[in-house]
Parts: sequence; C-alpha cells; structure tokens
Amino acid sequence: MGFFTSNDQENDDEAIATFHFPTSKKALIIFARNPELGKCKTRLAKTIGDENALEIYKMLLQHTAKIAEKVKADQFVYYSEHIHKNDTWDDTNFRKKLQQGNDLGERMKHAFSDLFQNNYQKVIIIGSDILDLNAEIIEDAFSQLEYHDTVIGPAKDGGYYLLGMKTLHANLFENKSWGTETVLQDSLKNLENKSVYLLEELNDIDTFEDIKDYPQFKKFITHHDKIH
Repeated sequence: MGFFTSNDQENDDEAIATFHFPTSKKALIIFARNPELGKCKTRLAKTIGDENALEIYKMLLQHTAKIAEKVKADQFVYYSEHIHKNDTWDDTNFRKKLQQGNDLGERMKHAFSDLFQNNYQKVIIIGSDILDLNAEIIEDAFSQLEYHDTVIGPAKDGGYYLLGMKTLHANLFENKSWGTETVLQDSLKNLENKSVYLLEELNDIDTFEDIKDYPQFKKFITHHDKIH
C-alpha cells in the first residue's frame, strides 16, 4: 500500500519533536517502518531473504528522504516503532514522531489530526516504498489542493501512495481492508461528494515482481535467479 504499521511502543525519544512552530502552511508526513531485520518487506523477503529485503527497504528510505527534503513544506517522519536520532532522516530537516493507533487508518487519522491542530492548512502523507515518487509529484499534489478537496496518488496494487487534504475527512480512515486492492476504490466512494484530483499511478515495492524492472535492484534479481 505504501504505508507501514506496527505495534505502538513508548520511547523516551518521542520528546525529540513533539512540539514545534510551523514554518509553513504545508506539512508533509512520511510514514516509515523502522528498518529492522525480519520486519521489513516481509512479502519480498519470502523470495530474496530478510537481509536483502532490509537492504532494499533502506534504499527506499534513503530515496524518500532525498526527495522529501526538496519539498517546500514542513516535513514529519512518523516512525512505526521508535524514534531514532541522526538516522536516514536528518534531524535538522525532519520533525520526528511516533505513529499512534491500532491499525493504519487510526494511525493516519491521528497524524493528520495532529498537524491540522497545529494550524497547517494543507497536509499530505506519503509512504516510504515508492521508488518512482519524486519531489515534483508531491509539489504538484500541494498545488492541486488549491483547487480540490483532496489529492490521491493511486498505487498499482489498488491502494494509494499519497493522500492530501485541507480538512480532516475522518471517514477515509475507517472501515477499510488495509493492504488490499480495494482501498483506493473504497476511499473514492467516501469522497463522492468532494472534489478529488488523481495523480499518476505509481508502483510501490512489496513483492519480487515489483523490483524486476528496476536497474537499481539488479543485483538482488541476479542473486535470486542464481539460486533458482
């Protein structure tokens, strides 16, 4: 789907960025799983192994951080497990928080609500496993929020890699089968009376099939072919 969840855990580092002064009217949320062996890209790991899956996920995190830094907005990383200092997400650029909630919907709703309460006027969330995503697409999404209630970036698996809004549409986060091919369709039904702008469809990286066409992942594909 492009978004990641795990059991919520308390951590002293949560205090890193719980309070801040907005420097923009726009906020960009990145949902990221902590990169830990055996807990990342589990469907991909079934084909190429846990260590390779972890390496690919770290590459995806680095790509996401690189493009996010170019976006003219306050940037927030919501970690799945615990907050890290001085990791892929530069502490000077990214404000760091923990995801809160029992499922992906609750966690996203909490993040959006949190930032709207901090007086942001446009809020966008992205996942951290879209190699085709770039800063221009995210900037376009912010621009489209001038004219539309919501912006969605459809993923090829039936979910979405980006969601943006100007006010909280709570029903988008309820009664969804997260991680399935119905998420986008069900979300659009919730927005039938709203103005929705759809970005280009992109591929998120979840399975071996998803990495086969990328030269960046050639060594993992070659390794897989050798052992099969």
